[in-house]
Amino acid sequence: MKQKETLSNTQLNYDQHGDDHSGWSIDTPLRPDAFEQDDDLKIELIQKHFKEIMQILGLDLSDDSLKGTPYRVAKMYVQEVFSGLNPANKPDIKLFDNKYQYKEMLVEKDITFYSNCEHHFVPITGKAHVAYFSRGKVIGLSKINRIVQYYAKRPQVQERLTMQIGEDLKEILQSDDIAVVIDAVHLCVSSRGVEDTNSRTGTSFFSGKFEDKDVRNEFLNYINSSAKA
Repeated sequence: MKQKETLSNTQLNYDQHGDDHSGWSIDTPLRPDAFEQDDDLKIELIQKHFKEIMQILGLDLSDDSLKGTPYRVAKMYVQEVFSGLNPANKPDIKLFDNKYQYKEMLVEKDITFYSNCEHHFVPITGKAHVAYFSRGKVIGLSKINRIVQYYAKRPQVQERLTMQIGEDLKEILQSDDIAVVIDAVHLCVSSRGVEDTNSRTGTSFFSGKFEDKDVRNEFLNYINSSAKA
């Protein structure tokens, strides 16, 4: 009985604090030995443990539709949806001189991303909008998308994702003039728990010139405008 009460208290604590986003570092919480195992070994181990989860749920793994699922999930976790955990997968970013001397705001709008909530391991889907002012160097447009995807492909909370993208772009571009806005749907809200299918979550990161109200509003007005053909 005492063990059952302890377990119930633990479950209650997780339920109460599972969505608490406060007091966390910008860094994704990783153990020091996170990359001592190679991807093949990780896939092998995850496959084994996910098979056990399916068996506990009562699924018949001899069924043709299910028997390959543990491997497929393990491979997906390591090589796709959580590939951003591994620094080796960080995109190789090259900068170019701002030959056109372009001094205005550059915006990459509506970057689609897929991430996963670290509290329940269910999807977060959304759009990221990124802007910067060049301080002598520019970045290939597709590289902005790749940076967003890299940080999205790990267990996340949206606040951290927003800050990681912003801080990394500051370092890459050697510029404080960075803006990031993310608008996303969390399936941990829409598909479970409160099951609110209409709510969205917005987060932002503004530094340098974007701390000026007029500059910030120029950016926000642009990303909220409808594109015309």
